[in-house]
Amino acid sequence: MTDTTVMKTAGSDASGTRTAGSGASATRTAGTDTSAKKGTEEGSPDGDISDPFKFSSEPCLTLTCPTDILAAVPYLVGFHPATSLVVVGLANGRAKMVARWGLPFPPGTLNAMAPLIDREEVTDIVIVGYGPGDLVTPAVDEARNLAMATGVHVGEALRAHEGRYWSYICDVPTCCPAEGTPYDLSTSPIAAEATVHGLVALPNREALERTVAPVTGPVRTAMRKATSEAIAGFRADLMAARDLDTFARDFVADGLARVRSALEIHTGGGRLNDEEAAKLGLALAVMRVRDEAWTLMHESHAALWRDLTRRLEPRFVPPAASLLAMAAWRAGDSVQATVALERALTTDPGYSMANLLMHALHNLLSPSILRDRLPTPAELDTAMGPVSPAWLLPLINLLDEEGPDPTE
Repeated sequence: MTDTTVMKTAGSDASGTRTAGSGASATRTAGTDTSAKKGTEEGSPDGDISDPFKFSSEPCLTLTCPTDILAAVPYLVGFHPATSLVVVGLANGRAKMVARWGLPFPPGTLNAMAPLIDREEVTDIVIVGYGPGDLVTPAVDEARNLAMATGVHVGEALRAHEGRYWSYICDVPTCCPAEGTPYDLSTSPIAAEATVHGLVALPNREALERTVAPVTGPVRTAMRKATSEAIAGFRADLMAARDLDTFARDFVADGLARVRSALEIHTGGGRLNDEEAAKLGLALAVMRVRDEAWTLMHESHAALWRDLTRRLEPRFVPPAASLLAMAAWRAGDSVQATVALERALTTDPGYSMANLLMHALHNLLSPSILRDRLPTPAELDTAMGPVSPAWLLPLINLLDEEGPDPTE
């Protein structure tokens, strides 16, 4: 699987990325990056893509030697990669994209990068492989072949393993000995610079997965209780309803109001209580309610959907996790998007919104294709027609399901 971040920088000047005296500037917004599903480390060929960053010139890391490059990569990727291939694309000395693949991967996996390189007008790439030579070298060769085919200059190609690095484009023994060059990331100022800019490099991808993992302990117990009460209330109201059409209209209207209220609460720095979260979780199972959040989508909404992804009972997670993925993707954080989609698809492999977004990520599409193209709530109403009791079936089908216990 590929983890790809596309970066729009404004002022990260550099003349190149080669070790011998040239410098390169890499930039990344705090929290922006990509990743792949857990299987990536074993070489799953799937992929994901993030939107061009919308940020100023602040985070700028100047790279002047291989150690600097190796020190910067974890901050560009968001975690310390292992058994991976990382490609950093630059245009006129500015970092434009970062991509990571788990190794090994099938031949031809990197072909999807060609349109991205063209779209981002990449002129130079830096290639870094992590792992033993028999695992890394074929991947580096494929990346170099892709660069040749697309007319892109390879500024540096490194392999890092067990505290040493090797260069694929330098064979001068005094510079790049056959036994490799020891390196110590603590000697590079990059980590300090990145930290000052608010960039984070987690220990591994599993640490990223934990950022959207289900809550446990007393918090889970409280949410389970609130969810049971919300389900009981829904059932009681449904059984007491004399007219299903009216009941459905009222439930959808309440759900739409809950979406807008939740966004307002989080925008103001608040957080939904357990009852509010549980009731919103039920409402999001209705497509029209979920799509209200989609049409109103903004990057800043990620905090709400991350909170719900963690707190909701597993069977109610897919809508919230998919909305988190959309918010993260729009913000350029495809690692968060991919991890969120994994949560959704683990619970419901057939969940259509999650599958569509994952398809977009795997095919290196930019979320800009959706910007200004999402329907308005009024257009959704016109397209979907009058509210029908059938709209509630997805929710009703979930009521008796029991997901895995996150505390176990």
